[in-house]
Amino acid sequence: MQLLSSSIGRKIVMAITGLLMILFVVVHLIGNTTIFGWISGGINAYAHHLHAFPPLVWAFRAFMLAAVSIHIWYGIQLTIENRGGRPQPYAVKATQKATFASENMIWTGLLLLCFIIYHLLHFTMKVVPGMALVPDAEGAINVFTMVVSSFQNFFVAFIYVAAMVTLFLHLSHGIQSFFQTMGWSTDRTLPIYVKAGTLVALVLFLGYVAVPLSIFAGILKG
Repeated sequence: MQLLSSSIGRKIVMAITGLLMILFVVVHLIGNTTIFGWISGGINAYAHHLHAFPPLVWAFRAFMLAAVSIHIWYGIQLTIENRGGRPQPYAVKATQKATFASENMIWTGLLLLCFIIYHLLHFTMKVVPGMALVPDAEGAINVFTMVVSSFQNFFVAFIYVAAMVTLFLHLSHGIQSFFQTMGWSTDRTLPIYVKAGTLVALVLFLGYVAVPLSIFAGILKG
């Protein structure tokens, strides 16, 4: 509790929960790319194996929901404190110029929250209209057909691409900020972390937009 009573402690908690979400984003991307058929059965087989143990899936969802909630809550708190003129410094001070991404972390974070809700309504709860819900012989939804039919819609594809631009901005600052918050960054290493963070964010961006753009362009068809 003493850790959470200081802004430095809350920044550390935010950094750790942020790291958990970055790891999830990486794993989720790997799963998404199975739509290109690099594993036997493609994304349908991936979805089948992913949901083979429902209690484990729901436990993981609850864990990630807690991490996201904590990250958002402390993010809002720290933003209010910083704008109130009472910030505490990082564990290791490093000189850094403000960027569009760094100055708008709270807004890109809130936009990503809105997207997460939309994404869950779309592909998890399947309540967003306009996608084909075709069951197989066992009654399971054909995920490949569902995804392809969704991203053939311009507005759906646009929402996902725009969300990935937002994710890129958030991660391009968030990744290097993790090292700075943990006290692992100096004036010498900070530029390296900045470039590495931007590179990782760019790779994730390209990986995620490849799916909706390939489908909308007609490269990947149902």
